[in-house]
Amino acid sequence: MTDQTSNTASTAESDRSYWKANVRLIRISLVIWALVSFGFGILLRPMLSGIPVGGTDLGFWFAQQGSILVFLALIFFYAWRMNKIDKDYGVEE
Repeated sequence: MTDQTSNTASTAESDRSYWKANVRLIRISLVIWALVSFGFGILLRPMLSGIPVGGTDLGFWFAQQGSILVFLALIFFYAWRMNKIDKDYGVEE
């Protein structure tokens, strides 16, 4: 019975570690997304207005295109990283 209890505790610890890594990745991705879309596109736009990019200023570029491109990059990064985390914890598809 102790082997089963030990195995169950080990599985529960592994599950907690897996979800901790998953939630950490989600938090990092959300912080980056918020910084780029809300921070660079809205709050820091006046500071970025002097930097020209493609005929407009950097703040406008982030508000119109940059935040979308970063969001798409974050989607691919999240999928790549979650596949690695899944493999590390033995829960890959």
